[in-house]
This record gives sequence, structure tokens and C-alpha cells, in this order.
Amino acid sequence: MQIAIVPVTAFEQNCTVLMCDNTKEAAIVDPGGEINKIKAQIEKMGATPTKILLTHAHIDHAGGTAVLARDLGLPIIGPHKEDDFWIQSLPQQSMMFGFPNVESFTPDQWLNDGDTVTVGDVTLEVIHAPGHTPGHVVFFDKDSKKALVGDVIFNGSIGRTDFPKGNFDELVSSIREKLFPLGDDIEFICGHGPNSTFGHERQHNPFVSDHRG
Repeated sequence: MQIAIVPVTAFEQNCTVLMCDNTKEAAIVDPGGEINKIKAQIEKMGATPTKILLTHAHIDHAGGTAVLARDLGLPIIGPHKEDDFWIQSLPQQSMMFGFPNVESFTPDQWLNDGDTVTVGDVTLEVIHAPGHTPGHVVFFDKDSKKALVGDVIFNGSIGRTDFPKGNFDELVSSIREKLFPLGDDIEFICGHGPNSTFGHERQHNPFVSDHRG
């Protein structure tokens, strides 16, 4: 699997293009905006996009979804249905954060804990990881030992929980009980900033490390 990270919007959100090496089929994960940059990356990779995947529905992750789906004729998959209120509020979010007008949409498929999503020959496991938003999901590829964690955990930090329906205790539980058990050697791509591994964060992340408190 090839992975390309395309930072988009003023929030420098890591939109990710996942491409299956065998089939060249690709998924676009969290197209927050600047869709021309995303399309250019797909063209550069020689990829055939087949779906849009969403970890959650904050505007910097989902703002370009409706237009990109329409332009490329792609189904929208994810997040969990608990984030529907965020999707429906995208026009208000765009005004609040000074984005160009953003359309709301309805995903073609909601995701639940334990679901799988395929990208060509690659199978991604879906993990419902609430706390930053109630419907946040993580995509995990066991074969390449990679996880796309959105805004659940970052290199040295964790997602904000002061937005509507955010929950700090729930977020910590999602990380420690659902993500860390995947393995210390799992590398994760987060919504903002550099990659890390669960093992590194278990040792050093002040919010969720084994040594906290």
C-alpha cells in the first residue's frame, strides 16, 4: 500500500491518499478542502480513486467531501452515525472558521466498530474511537501496521474534547483500550502534525502514557 499525505486548509490537516499497489485503486481519507491539491496527488500516483473515507466530520477533515464526491463520482463512507450532527452543521462551521461555503451531505455508508473497508486488495479494519467527536472512527491496516487515527491522538498530544459532545475520559479510554492494544509497533498517521507509533506515545505522551499521573 502506498500512502501520500496532502496537508490541506489553514488547519494543515493531513488528508491521506491510500493506494493499493496491486490494483492502483485508492481511497481519499479526510478531504478537508483544497481539492485541486488532492486531485493532483492522485494524478501523480497514477491512482484510480474509488471512495472517500471519513474519520470524523469536523470541517478541516470533511469540508471538501461533497464537492470531491460529486466531481469524481465517489461514494462517501464513514464516519459513525453519531457524527451526523457535525456533517449537517458544515455550512455553519464554514462561516465560523472563515472557510469558503461548505456543503453538508449524507454518507453512502455509516461505519460501526468492527466493520471493514476495502481499497483494492487492502482491507482496513474500522475502530469506533469516540471522545474527540462521538462518531470518530480509526482505519487500521494490519498488514502494513499502519493506522489512520484522525484527531484521536497526535505525536505528543491528543484530540480536543471541548467541542460539542466531546468527552475527555471517553477519548483516553478509546486510546488506551482500543488503539494501544493494536501494538507498540503500529505507526499512525494523525490529522495534524507528524506520524508516531503507539509504543512511542505509550512511553512519552503526557495525556495517555503508561507513566502519567
